[in-house]
Amino acid sequence: MSALLKKRFVDQIKVLFGADPAKPTKPEDISPAAQTIHFYKKGNKDFKLHAQAHEQKSTKWRNRRWATLIFANLLFVISFALDIQILEGALTASRFVGFHLIDLNSALQVMLAHKHIINNLLIGTGTVLVLWVLLGGRTFCSWICPYHLLAEWAEKIHLFLAKKKLVTDQTMDRRLRTVFWVIFALLAIATGYTVYEAISPTGIVSRALIYGPGLAMLWVLALLFFEVFFSRRAWCRYACPIGLTYGVVGIISPVRIKYKLDGCFHEGDCRKVCLVPHVLDTVIKGRAIEPEVPIGPDCTRCGLCVDACPTGSLTFEIKGLSKLM
Repeated sequence: MSALLKKRFVDQIKVLFGADPAKPTKPEDISPAAQTIHFYKKGNKDFKLHAQAHEQKSTKWRNRRWATLIFANLLFVISFALDIQILEGALTASRFVGFHLIDLNSALQVMLAHKHIINNLLIGTGTVLVLWVLLGGRTFCSWICPYHLLAEWAEKIHLFLAKKKLVTDQTMDRRLRTVFWVIFALLAIATGYTVYEAISPTGIVSRALIYGPGLAMLWVLALLFFEVFFSRRAWCRYACPIGLTYGVVGIISPVRIKYKLDGCFHEGDCRKVCLVPHVLDTVIKGRAIEPEVPIGPDCTRCGLCVDACPTGSLTFEIKGLSKLM
């Protein structure tokens, strides 16, 4: 990894906690190879004409993700309804054919509330930790979390209303998510109770699917209402402690999305569909510091940007195996 990419890696971790993406301001902030590509694009008069000629779009990764998310959550429902004990419990804590699986954020909340490491949680938590370190922590958000799917559908309504100029997107400071993470951690320590678990839309929706909806679903509906009419994807972008926990877990994940500068026309379609568009700051014209740049740990690996990119400049990659695939 080049020195510039190492610096960017550190910057991406800061972005995960709410910092604004760092922009290259000096020539030495961009590698000579990337500078050559930027210079070519700036001077190529036919560049925009070439960009208009590429309009191929896809829903391949979205369809795969929806299918995986629905299957994972339906497996809980079917196992409970038929009492076949394949996948018991809910997303916060479960057993897969008898093997314990514990959500990382839930386990952390429990241990903070009890103020010591609970040995019974370690095996289930360790298994999940290894899984999401390998796959990329925030992959959980887009490929497993049932609230994410509801929010994604709510976002489509928001965008429709915004197009009709009936609503506007009220953005907030992304550092709020880190603040909320600290607040819920302190509440767990102070009260001895997992306060966040009582309001977590992930847990509420998961349990509602399996055991039937309760009054807690009113909170979920209120969140979706807020996201439709006031702030697009507000919970996932600005509040959810689970997203931050899994983002930290996925910092060194080998599974990632990689950006290739040379083929990009900077049309911006990827940023329009991205849940966390700040992770795609590198695709903005003139900002890529290397010809190939991995997207940071706050990326959910949802694949929407890969589907939207008309030139294939954004692709999934497994670090260290890309040359073998």
